[in-house]
Amino acid sequence: MVAHRQGTVLYVLNMVGESAVSAWRPDVPGVAEVFHAHFVQHAYPVHTHTVWTLLILDDGVLRFDLDRHDHGTLRSQVVLLPPHVPHDGRTAGPQGFRKRVIYLAEDTIDAELIGPATDRPNLADSLLWDRIGRLHGSLARPGETLEAESRLALIVDRLGTHLRRRPVAVTPPPRGVADDLHDLLDERLTTGLTLDEAARQLGVHPAHLVRAFTKRFAIPPHLYVTGRRVEMARRLLLSGMPAGAVAGEVGFYDQSHLTRHFKRMLGVTPSRYARRD
Repeated sequence: MVAHRQGTVLYVLNMVGESAVSAWRPDVPGVAEVFHAHFVQHAYPVHTHTVWTLLILDDGVLRFDLDRHDHGTLRSQVVLLPPHVPHDGRTAGPQGFRKRVIYLAEDTIDAELIGPATDRPNLADSLLWDRIGRLHGSLARPGETLEAESRLALIVDRLGTHLRRRPVAVTPPPRGVADDLHDLLDERLTTGLTLDEAARQLGVHPAHLVRAFTKRFAIPPHLYVTGRRVEMARRLLLSGMPAGAVAGEVGFYDQSHLTRHFKRMLGVTPSRYARRD
């Protein structure tokens, strides 16, 4: 267990090998989760979120692919990753990277800004970076909900100003079998859906389904499902549900199945994820 100090805020991280994480869900409208991490060699597999990812680096350099485009992030930049867009993440140096993340509910930022955020996820804005750092401080102090809400309102407004400077006209592709599979996977996320069953229901060959989904959403169907289940597991773990119960609740076969994918995604086991002691 290692303590790091950010400004005047002390938070405690749980060390597991080369990974150190701390996560919690504050009682602040719009904030789905707060996540602090130090990774040396951990690499995120491609995945999606149903929330906005607002990230700042305290140390190191982060590289990530977002919607098949490679990006590098320096400490001075703010990263905003939109919901539903596949991305990964990895260190770009031997020292790893240390980050602070706030996951924002999908409706906190206008959906029309998903396109601009996908095109330019890195924002060079020292004032915005400082405001986000101060928001982390207020989120770590119980009873400071009004302060956190006030800081978040200014941050969301400034993000919108950045992303609306160069509006991008996006024409959504026509709906096809990949979208139908996406809907099916979401409907059966916790109960499971075999590829053959989906192919029979949609009237296409299984291989065509895999190719169409991967081309449309930049992620294979199985990785999409795994990422969504891990995201659900994070929320339940932070609500206090035991890891053994979480596994079945979100659709994993058993706790070891959950642990394998959770650790691959986040570098720590589910049982250690939500600890703050």
